[in-house]
Amino acid sequence: MPGAKAHLLPILALLLAGCASGPRDAVPESTPVRSLQEGSSALLLRGAAVMTAAGPTLPVADVLVRDGEIAAVGRALETPPGSRVIELHGRWITPGLIDPHSHLGVYPLPNVRAHADANETSGPFHPEVRVEEGLWPQDPAIRRAVAGGVTTIHVLPGSANLVGGEGLTLRLRPARSAREMRFEGAPRTMKMACGENPKRVYGRKRKAPVTRMAEVALLRQRLEDARAYRAERGKAQAESEDESEAKPETKAKDFGKEALVGVLAGEILVQNHCYRADEMLVRLDLFNEFEIQPRAFHHATEAYKIADRLREAGVGAVVWSDWWGGGAGTSKMEMLDMVGANAALLDVAGVTVALHSDSPTDIQRLNQEAPKALAAGLRVGLAVDRDRAIRWVTANAAWVLGIEDRVGTIEPGKVADLVVWSGDPLSVFSKAEKVFIEGELVYDRANPELYPISDFELGLGVQP
Repeated sequence: MPGAKAHLLPILALLLAGCASGPRDAVPESTPVRSLQEGSSALLLRGAAVMTAAGPTLPVADVLVRDGEIAAVGRALETPPGSRVIELHGRWITPGLIDPHSHLGVYPLPNVRAHADANETSGPFHPEVRVEEGLWPQDPAIRRAVAGGVTTIHVLPGSANLVGGEGLTLRLRPARSAREMRFEGAPRTMKMACGENPKRVYGRKRKAPVTRMAEVALLRQRLEDARAYRAERGKAQAESEDESEAKPETKAKDFGKEALVGVLAGEILVQNHCYRADEMLVRLDLFNEFEIQPRAFHHATEAYKIADRLREAGVGAVVWSDWWGGGAGTSKMEMLDMVGANAALLDVAGVTVALHSDSPTDIQRLNQEAPKALAAGLRVGLAVDRDRAIRWVTANAAWVLGIEDRVGTIEPGKVADLVVWSGDPLSVFSKAEKVFIEGELVYDRANPELYPISDFELGLGVQP
């Protein structure tokens, strides 16, 4: 990454300062459960510093969990009879981290051609395909993400296509199928892309699109086709209702158009891969033609240039903390004009900004992406702080996925997706010790066998 060494010292200084805020050295290696009563539905996490992502950090507080939900947050909460109690003096608690842009399971480890199921490159337009039907839940990277404090991910098709298909929001529970991992109630999403990716994939094959103008023209035509399909379907339904006897449907569904009808109706959230500011504005104009409200632009390296327009349009930005130029093993021109303060600039401008990994390795350290982006904002004098930064990997990411009413903050009524950290969560020295999903302990660093090893690695004799 260009200029990485120049930024290293200020970032380390910030992280070390954050680490000093918690008595890490005085904390024992394990966090014993003081009482365990089988059948109890209440769990009390006692005495930790709590980053709620809904307001200021609580220096010492308790979190009461009941029936998989957060029942109370505060100082010296009363212990319900028979509760399980975990003493967490010196530890920290955050909401479970959320990665709004991942390819785990469709670009699984090991990264070999046989495992590549994220991009359906037989054509530039595939709204009918669904990540759920190609995801491998045995991806070893999933367990590693949980060990980094990640509880929810949004898995997307790749960005080779103008429309790459439907994404899927997952809870990172051990499972035998993608369907078993679904975040129930999460909205459907549609992956779209613009810029160099569709150009370079199909330009080489001499299939449309070869230029940015062809990308827009093709998407406009397909959206218009879907609008006509919706009108025709509505007319046929109305005629059928006027008949004394309903006629059976004889025309086969076009599943690609059906998916785009969901986009037109606002039932499927548009998640659009896009880097350049001018292209994001072109897409906003195109979506406006069809009265589509996109949810977020992903990667969005130049989003800071149009923060006012994104805020006015109510569109979020999903960005990296420090990938640009030659990032991700590429050297795309559209990545060059990124700035490290992108996330902070967007945040202070009122845009809902979230950080993402787009990587099976960076997802293991998603908690460190927030302080990197925070440090960049502080260096240029922006009014951002730690309690805003934690939202970039929790509450704001939840909003991008349409699940903000369920997860992303530590508040009564929210689902108990929680992480217990050994120290300050924004420090490079801290580790996720315990991870809860819906109030259930799914990962314990002191008992790594709790989260099963992938069958793939089990066959290789990998130890917990």
